[in-house]
Amino acid sequence: MFTSNPFAELTVFLPANAMQIYIALMILAVVVGTIADMLHKRSGKYFAQRKKKAEAAATRKLSGADKASLAVKTLAVEVATAGEFCNVQRRISHLLMFYGFLLYLGTTIALVYGYPTHETPTVLPLLWNIGVIMLLIGGYWFFFLLRVNVAKDGQPVFRLVLADLFIVTLLGSVTFAFIWEIVQASGNLAATKIVFGFYILFTTLLFGSVRWSKLAHMFFKPVVAFQRRVEEASGASSLPTTSNERS
Repeated sequence: MFTSNPFAELTVFLPANAMQIYIALMILAVVVGTIADMLHKRSGKYFAQRKKKAEAAATRKLSGADKASLAVKTLAVEVATAGEFCNVQRRISHLLMFYGFLLYLGTTIALVYGYPTHETPTVLPLLWNIGVIMLLIGGYWFFFLLRVNVAKDGQPVFRLVLADLFIVTLLGSVTFAFIWEIVQASGNLAATKIVFGFYILFTTLLFGSVRWSKLAHMFFKPVVAFQRRVEEASGASSLPTTSNERS
């Protein structure tokens, strides 16, 4: 089961290119949602103003090599290892979700566009399942134990706010993806259609709600971290040197 392409089986009740069109629409939804979020929060204008202000306050001019080095450090610390989290559990949970999401998303695109038939390299479905499992572990760990309103504010687990939109839709997507794969392997077509419908529903909510969820935060966060390093290195920042943020 875990080594076969689950999307190839969809041709039993869906056109072969249906998922390809769907993924293209979800990519478009993310782009539109991210732009809408930037316009609403005026993020682009804010960063431009901040950069201009930092350049005026700089006491040291950074070379291209300096900025390249800072970009590498940003990728290595804030992106690749989630170094801004000083809480070890939150960092591990975040990394499981981050790398799990990359595996899940990347292999989904590869399976749907590259191998729409049954002739699929075993490694791709295996990596897809590993990504799903990583997301399930990291996501449910975060949802039940590590969310700030639950872990620190003592609020009920199922008391949801807008900030929970991303984690809820993400967990809904990967949970039903996993159940769909299992049900599909059992050969029950009716049950497969129902579970697949829930998978598509939560996946659509996940990528269609970028304007209101934290998904766009994934794109802004590295930019903010890089700009902060530039300001510190150029002497434009009055804040202490980069350290772990509060978890």
